[in-house]
Amino acid sequence: MTVFHNLQLISDGFITRGKAILIDGDRIIDVIDEGAVPQDINRVDLNGANVAPGLIDLQIYGSGGKLFAGTPVVEALAQMEDDLLAQGTVGFFACIGTNTDAIVEQGIESAKIYRDKCKGNFLGLHLEGPFLNPIRKGAHPEKYIKKATLELVRKWIESADGVIKMMTIAPELQDQEVINYLNDHGVILSSGHSNATYKEGKTFLNNPVKAVTHLYNAMPPMHHRDTGYIPAIFEERPYTSIVADGIHVDFAMVRLAKRELGDKLFFITDAVTSTNEGTYKHKFTGDRYVMPDGTLSGSCLTMLKAVQNGVELAGITLAEAINMASLYPAQLASLERKGKIVAGFDADLIVFNNAFEVQGTVFKGNYLTKSA
Repeated sequence: MTVFHNLQLISDGFITRGKAILIDGDRIIDVIDEGAVPQDINRVDLNGANVAPGLIDLQIYGSGGKLFAGTPVVEALAQMEDDLLAQGTVGFFACIGTNTDAIVEQGIESAKIYRDKCKGNFLGLHLEGPFLNPIRKGAHPEKYIKKATLELVRKWIESADGVIKMMTIAPELQDQEVINYLNDHGVILSSGHSNATYKEGKTFLNNPVKAVTHLYNAMPPMHHRDTGYIPAIFEERPYTSIVADGIHVDFAMVRLAKRELGDKLFFITDAVTSTNEGTYKHKFTGDRYVMPDGTLSGSCLTMLKAVQNGVELAGITLAEAINMASLYPAQLASLERKGKIVAGFDADLIVFNNAFEVQGTVFKGNYLTKSA
């Protein structure tokens, strides 16, 4: 049994001092008063650091020079897992963008192999495409974008054995039987790279499409006469991700989204890495990644940097920004024991200082410091 003490606790929308976290194995046993810490157990003094639930990224493509989205091999998943644990991210969906069927199927097989030997923060796949709207393709290659067929979707879901957790699609272009099949098989459906109208959005949001991928990006803009899709999102309030880097979305628009969506808005990194291989040849230009033709592609965010930006540049409180990076994505992904620091939840925590620098990660009850 271990107790972490001398800390500032950030959980479920509150910041609390004078508490300690009691852990046994991979679970939180209790949150107790600092003065009640037992003397006869392992004590870890965190020297006043911030402690929050471990962060959860439901959309990341690659890390450390290995782009899983382009070359979906086991080694790329291992690279992401190690890098993200060091960043305080204790759960992630590895993302594959629009690509050939062969690449998607290779990614499914790699994910199944790695699922059985991973450290535990790899949670499954997020397929962003290929069933998108070419009008809103963004950095996705139009030649691979297509309408879904029930035959192909069934093939992927059956072969995946549960490893496909989330799919971003353009719902307005898909047959209802495909949408129903995916929903019935437990896949989180998210609307993205969509050209849906306000009226179309009102029909499928939360019925059964319960999420929206990277708000504002690759969707029709708002207009006072040609309303567009975004007002439907604001009214229906599905779980909605946003890339809070100030490049993909201006922070004034992050503030607007937060006012409208409240506890349904959550952070993703949408992060990529530099590569010269495969379909997606991302190039880092100093503060962003672009495709060879200059099209803005994925971000260079970490989840903690998204939290910092939310606090310092979008006016979101620290406790609420942590919720957007932990609790809300956990709720969308049905991770029932993640996102809070309370008795019975997983002992997965991020430890960071007031400069938003990671000091360590508690994962499955083990304290992984930066030097570990």
